Amino acid sequence: MKAPVILVGVGEMGSVFARGILKLGHPVIPVTRDMDMQAVARDYPKPLLVLVSVGESDLHPVLEKLPTQWHSCLGLLQNELLPRDWQTYSYKDPTIISVWFEKKKGQDFKVLIPSPAYGPQAKLLADALATLDIPANVVADENELLYELVRKNVYILTTNISGLITAGTVESLWKDHRELATTVANEVIDIQEWLTQTSCDREKLINGFAEGIEGDLQHMCMGRSAPGRLTRAIGFADKAGLKVVKLRDIFSEKI
Repeated sequence: MKAPVILVGVGEMGSVFARGILKLGHPVIPVTRDMDMQAVARDYPKPLLVLVSVGESDLHPVLEKLPTQWHSCLGLLQNELLPRDWQTYSYKDPTIISVWFEKKKGQDFKVLIPSPAYGPQAKLLADALATLDIPANVVADENELLYELVRKNVYILTTNISGLITAGTVESLWKDHRELATTVANEVIDIQEWLTQTSCDREKLINGFAEGIEGDLQHMCMGRSAPGRLTRAIGFADKAGLKVVKLRDIFSEKI
């Protein structure tokens, strides 16, 4: 029997990865919110991967209490993810995938663009998604991973936050409200630079953002997470001493 994969969080996104991993022949051991992770770790101390598929708001509580036996085989797939999230807990060399497909309750997945993965089990995740005809690719190094994580954050935050004003689709946002989208994107990049302590290639990020839009022109800008994303962004801007004038205007008007 192939080595098991632990799946922490069995929601819509986790279910997609579970299907693919099972198709590769690996047992999938689910860990739900009301289960004792320490007890599961005693039964499965050396899994191939521990894929944490909880939402962004639940990530840090899970990382704080993840069993020690699993620290060396961590996998993460959340939106708004950056290296600081796992480095805070001294996790080293986790497997990371930036997910560019959507999965909603009662619907199958919808792909925007290929999902980049990096780390020890990146190929496992790419192969698992391939069994479902979901494109994914393994990136070469940590610099490329950082770009991909920031690019996804720019896409998610810009479309969600701009959508508080425009509503509608990403096609409409980019076609009819490009000045707003570009202004918001650049302020989001300001925050990402502070969070990562790096200087970003803004032109490359804006082009990458546009690629995400082209991947699904009818994708809706504003989900239910939009107010929370804007609130978090303003909180980071406050800590960094960033002006982010447009984000603050939207916050004042909509939150």
